Amino acid sequence: MTMGESVALVTGGSRGIGRAVCLELAKQGVRIALNYAGSEQAAREAAELCRELGVEAEVFQADVSDPAQCARLVKEVKERFGRLDILVNNAGISRDSLMLTAREADYEAVLNTNLRGAYFCTKEASRIMLRQKYGRIINMSSVVGLHGNAGQTMYAASKAGLVGLTKAAAKEFAAKGITVNAVAPGMIATDMTGSLPETARQQMLSAIPVGYPGEPEDIAKAVSFLARPDSRYITGQVLGVDGGMGI
Repeated sequence: MTMGESVALVTGGSRGIGRAVCLELAKQGVRIALNYAGSEQAAREAAELCRELGVEAEVFQADVSDPAQCARLVKEVKERFGRLDILVNNAGISRDSLMLTAREADYEAVLNTNLRGAYFCTKEASRIMLRQKYGRIINMSSVVGLHGNAGQTMYAASKAGLVGLTKAAAKEFAAKGITVNAVAPGMIATDMTGSLPETARQQMLSAIPVGYPGEPEDIAKAVSFLARPDSRYITGQVLGVDGGMGI
């Protein structure tokens, strides 16, 4: 395999980190299947940017919190491109709240999208990758999933769950030519972090040794590295891209 022969499915690919991942992979010649849940215009704009880089790119609507839609999504990607080599489980939401005031519905929404979605997309994609005897699966965890953060118990639980999923799936698929890794971003300049109160933002900045937030492109380059064929001897790992927050 080469990157130019590969097809990547990126969930939540219309904005922020997901969009940056699509564009970075497109620069490497990867054909892009861009999944979105509700932002169709943003998804089509991102796909067009990928096409301008010289690769095929199509958009696929699906809510990954629904296992049936995960199955449909992967099936449609396979029918359109004929194969699936890279899965980036990026789709995620946050419902920040102190545990004592958190709503059960918010907890279910966060876990269903962030963790359940990655589980079922991995399950469906791995069927194709096992037949190909090749695949790269990258899960989007978070520094919060590794170290916790007050007011983000739901989000932290979902992202910590992705670490366990990554390591267990890596062991299941290691002998089949499929690697499974995770990237754990720190504070990244996206819509999600842009909505933080200024006091919370300053607290997070003070915990970053390099002194500034990362950009979505920083995460995208890490994903691209793990997605390469020559990253074959790296599996079950969690790569922190956090400016030193995890030190």
